[in-house]
Amino acid sequence: MKTFLVSRTDAIGDVVLTLPVCGQLKKMFPGCRVVLLGRTYTQAIAAACPWIDDFINVDELRQLTPAAQVVELQEQHADAFLHIFPDKHLAALARQARIPMRIGTRNRWFHWLTCTHRVALSRRHSPLHEAQLNLALLRPLGYSGIMPLADVGELVKLHPTEALAQEWQRLLALRQSGQLNVILHPRSRGSAREWGLSNFGTLARMLQQAGHRVFITGTSAEGEELRPWLTEHAPFLAGDMTGKLTLPQLLAFIAAADGLVANSTGPLHMAAALGRHALGLYPSIRPMHPGRWAPVGPQAEFLVFNQPDCQQCRKEPAACSCLAAINPVEVLNRINVWESLPPAGF
Repeated sequence: MKTFLVSRTDAIGDVVLTLPVCGQLKKMFPGCRVVLLGRTYTQAIAAACPWIDDFINVDELRQLTPAAQVVELQEQHADAFLHIFPDKHLAALARQARIPMRIGTRNRWFHWLTCTHRVALSRRHSPLHEAQLNLALLRPLGYSGIMPLADVGELVKLHPTEALAQEWQRLLALRQSGQLNVILHPRSRGSAREWGLSNFGTLARMLQQAGHRVFITGTSAEGEELRPWLTEHAPFLAGDMTGKLTLPQLLAFIAAADGLVANSTGPLHMAAALGRHALGLYPSIRPMHPGRWAPVGPQAEFLVFNQPDCQQCRKEPAACSCLAAINPVEVLNRINVWESLPPAGF
């Protein structure tokens, strides 16, 4: 049995789009063991993925002495270490642990000192999706070609690890025939351009008037920031879930709802991986455009204001007029054709 260490130490959405690497390893090496290295806040994603057998918490790993960190990696008896997200410290650590194959990209100088195999890969100007680019790191292991995005979508898979709390199950169960339970996730914690609270507020009102039920998700800090907006739009909301859900419970809540609308954020990619309707709202500007970061899954889709790369948005990233130009009516029309989905994962 082979063991592969897959390192992705950035945000939740990035980790979700790394799941195809783990799934493809399982296809290429049946019976292999896949261990994800990630940050504390992504551990629940690893636990929810059927392709991942174990998780190394990098935040905890860094608390150990340098010698103990090396021992921690050596005890995995890994055959290969894949640097999906480059990290100078982990690259040196994998070398010190003498993992036989250490795979990274050519465009990081420290990979020339620490990796045994280096892949020619430029993400910034590539026409490929992030998930397709991640798979390119498997070339030294025998992977070749470019996997069609539809096939990549079959490897983006999450299942809730916890049953949804009874109070939230009862809340979602109030849905009547013809209604949809729609989650709006208006904030992105700085990870993406945002559609704007005004647009999300208009959409919430229109969804409620169309007979649907609207739920708002976000962190506790986002909930406090959104408090005036949430109060103003309370008549249109079936539930304010900000700050009320752990990540495992957020996975379960999304899996039990019909769909989610968001900017390019972790919860959007989670919804797509859970098989829910996932509608992402994107700017056309590179490299943030949907060609690179669109959600991937059986019910995933996106909207983008179709115009050339906007130089004005590059100059004023806080005021992305292209993204704001997506009309709430267009978003509503997309949602109105969604079908009600049975709860997933229970």
